Amino acid sequence: MSFKDIKGQERPVHLLQEYIRLGCLTGSYLFTGEEGIGKMLTAKTLAKVLNCEAGPGDSCDACPSCLKIEIGEHPDVQIIDGLGSDGCVGAAEPALYAAGQVKIEQIRQMQRHISLRPYEGKRKVFIIDNAHTLTQDAGNALLKILEEPPAASLIILISAKSAMLLKTIVSRCKSIKFFPLKRSALEEILKNDFRLEEGRAHFLAYFSEGRLGRAIRLKDSDILKEKNSAIDGFAAAEDKARARTSLNALAAWFRDIYILKAGAPCSELINLDRKEELSRHRDNYTFADLDAIFNSISTALFYLERNANVKLLMSNLKASLQR
Repeated sequence: MSFKDIKGQERPVHLLQEYIRLGCLTGSYLFTGEEGIGKMLTAKTLAKVLNCEAGPGDSCDACPSCLKIEIGEHPDVQIIDGLGSDGCVGAAEPALYAAGQVKIEQIRQMQRHISLRPYEGKRKVFIIDNAHTLTQDAGNALLKILEEPPAASLIILISAKSAMLLKTIVSRCKSIKFFPLKRSALEEILKNDFRLEEGRAHFLAYFSEGRLGRAIRLKDSDILKEKNSAIDGFAAAEDKARARTSLNALAAWFRDIYILKAGAPCSELINLDRKEELSRHRDNYTFADLDAIFNSISTALFYLERNANVKLLMSNLKASLQR
């Protein structure tokens, strides 16, 4: 993957290319924006560009340096995350619900490595994923590095929750904001670039809320079957992941009913494949009913992430939604 292949993030990519062209891509950067929109993909691509053996401007994706970075085996490119590892991850984006914290031991290891000259590349690149999970001690240790980062290194922090970062850390980074794609644009990408059929592309584009990374992760899954099972029978969920999928599918279903009641066009439906059924249900709920349903689903998601009993949680929600 090179800069020219990154979809929907033309502004951040152009900005980074300008920094490279002007020779001022130094210090530390903070990539912010929702999960699944290309922050990690752009960070890894930037690492490739800076170390590519074929020349400046973009990565060739074919030289030894690019190939090593892609599979996480380049000695001068390190990805630190909140999962307790410090290697390069294979996915373009982290899991939607990454757990854990970035610990001080990981930052201390980074501090030791960043002081060394590049082993075989042109620049050392350190990417801290889910930077908002830095522990207090890790954040304080990182601050010391950010004050005077070595010239031959680049530090990239990635966060979907930048408000949780220490303000002193944010102030020492150049912030670059990433945005989701327009859902209609993502739908076209899924159809044209990934050869998805129209109905599946529409659902993934709208269900993913314009987040390309999330749509790509779901494109080969049974998400359509799972969402329909959740809608039709409130399928029993025995684990946290399936419960989350069911709750998100239900939220999308009642969201569709809400926007139909509000007079929005059918093209804005997530569940466009079931628009006739949605139309029939539209008059069964008042806006107050739907507000209460959204509140119930939101509450269920809140407790699910806090490890509540899955079966009991889903059973109680089912009882509250039945009409």
